[in-house]
Amino acid sequence: MSALGRALGALFGRRARLRWVHLILGGALLMPYWLLAAVFVGPLSGAGGLFDNSAALQFGAYGAALPIVALTALAPMARPLSAAVARPLCGVPPERFADGAVGPARTRAARLRTSAWCTLHFGVGALISGASLALPPFAVSMMIVPFSGSVRHWLGAPEMLARPAALVLAPLAGVAMLLALAAWSAAAGALLARAAPLLLGPTPEDRLAAAERRAAELAERNRLARELHDSVGHALSAVTLQAGAARRVLDSDAPGDVEFVREALAAIEDTARRTVGELDSVLGLLRQGEDDGSSGDRGDFGASGDGGAEAAGGLTGPGLDALDGLLARSGVPVSLTSKGDLAAVPAAVSREAYRIVQEGLSNVLRHAGGPAQAAPAALSVVVGDEKLEITMENPLPGRPGPVRPGGGRGLRGIAERSSLLGGHAEAGPRQGVWRLSAVLPLKGHVR
Repeated sequence: MSALGRALGALFGRRARLRWVHLILGGALLMPYWLLAAVFVGPLSGAGGLFDNSAALQFGAYGAALPIVALTALAPMARPLSAAVARPLCGVPPERFADGAVGPARTRAARLRTSAWCTLHFGVGALISGASLALPPFAVSMMIVPFSGSVRHWLGAPEMLARPAALVLAPLAGVAMLLALAAWSAAAGALLARAAPLLLGPTPEDRLAAAERRAAELAERNRLARELHDSVGHALSAVTLQAGAARRVLDSDAPGDVEFVREALAAIEDTARRTVGELDSVLGLLRQGEDDGSSGDRGDFGASGDGGAEAAGGLTGPGLDALDGLLARSGVPVSLTSKGDLAAVPAAVSREAYRIVQEGLSNVLRHAGGPAQAAPAALSVVVGDEKLEITMENPLPGRPGPVRPGGGRGLRGIAERSSLLGGHAEAGPRQGVWRLSAVLPLKGHVR
């Protein structure tokens, strides 16, 4: 496209026309304010009436109307209404506003920005509207000066406009006026399009609130992912290993091992039934679509936080009172040592402790190669005055069990659960055994 074509497109193209409509709308919205201001400015300017054409009344009422616009634009709903009009007419992409959705102005900064926008829109729009009403008829009259004596007489200078030079220059002046109006309108529209995201878009407070919402959503997703991993993942691992062990026993044709197969199948049935209930609980939260109490904080091993109870509060699930059932059907021989009253542990801590033990058992099964090869594990649960200590130990296998492609996420999930409650966890080989330990504070968590 040539430079002339681009210039004409900028002045008369679809975008320029829409922005002109937006400006005219601003001028129309200023009229009630102008009429109100004219009632008070008229007597002071010496005008003969409300519709006197004196410049003092016209521009005096215009200047007095703008502060009234600024004051009324402080209303919270002025912001979304202004943005809804500015987006399509100014040609501003929705993403340049607050993620495409502009809500009511709740903060002082948002209200002041909206006030500035409305004052700019109405003020500039009124000037463009006035020029659009007055200038085109005059420009057209100048363009037909060479062809009409009555027009020259109407313009008030018939003799001067009858001169040869005037007959040539008058049409050119008329065209120049229309081009100047188009250029002025296009420039004003571009100014408003540039100002719209700044004045109607997100304030720093809006950006911070949006970031906090995204952080809360990510924390909730991570929380649900941990629940699915630890409940469903543990169940699937246990069921797979139990089924594999039972199949190997049946293939060996050893009659004395039928009881082992029966126990394995019973454990598979019980684990699957229990896991369906836990899966329904997690899926219910996903369908609910809202966070019932997630804290946005997330830490690493050893990190502390103060929102752990809230982070777990939205989920219901088994706690330490269900520990005996978990150990009985885990497929791993476990000796349990407990001290203190497990029922006195706050519900949020109890649920997280159960998941930590569950993942520890999954880790033992996974790396031992199955129930038949799993060495006895020792679990210690100590309830103190201020903290809950969990320790699980099992002998290191002589030959590592199968490793899942890409590795697992269980140990990281244990670390996240512990840190969200303000505690810490660690896992690794210690003097020939694999040791998992977690310390969870009890203070500050409601039951």
